[in-house]
Amino acid sequence: MEDVIKELKNHIERTLGDMQQDLAKIRTGRANLSILDGIKVDYYGTPTPLSGVGTLNVPDARLITIKPWDRSVIPAIEKAINESGIGIHPSNDGETVRLPIPQLTEERRREIAKQVKGKGEDHKIAIRNLRRDANEKLKGMEKDKQISADDHKRGQERVQKETDAGIARVDQMVARKEKEVMEV
Repeated sequence: MEDVIKELKNHIERTLGDMQQDLAKIRTGRANLSILDGIKVDYYGTPTPLSGVGTLNVPDARLITIKPWDRSVIPAIEKAINESGIGIHPSNDGETVRLPIPQLTEERRREIAKQVKGKGEDHKIAIRNLRRDANEKLKGMEKDKQISADDHKRGQERVQKETDAGIARVDQMVARKEKEVMEV
């Protein structure tokens, strides 16, 4: 029974870590390098992360700069950013690619807040599915006479407690990100 609870905790932690990464990629009004995670540049025929082709910087709250180690890759960097769908249009001066972060409109902030809520709901569903799987394992253990009916009931209560804690953390993360998005 302890193994089932431990496995559930590990899966919930992984789900929360995944949510953290998903939320980091959502653009707010401030420059944040994590919005560039997942963008791959065609670097001599090999898809390479942006951090692998140059130095990424945030000189101020509304600007990200990319200084490539090889200037010939600048057009490929611009193309990758334009195709990524993050809604930022790069410009360059021959040496550095600049990504000006535009001020978000109120309407766009609300759309982003809805996206954040949607991601939160998806991760809550994932946690609930983990709860279902853990309860099924406990039921199977009781059926196979590995645990008693009382242990099965206690195990279900612990599974529910872990699930509630995981969902509460998802709610906290969503609230924090929504506040960040709605901040002008």
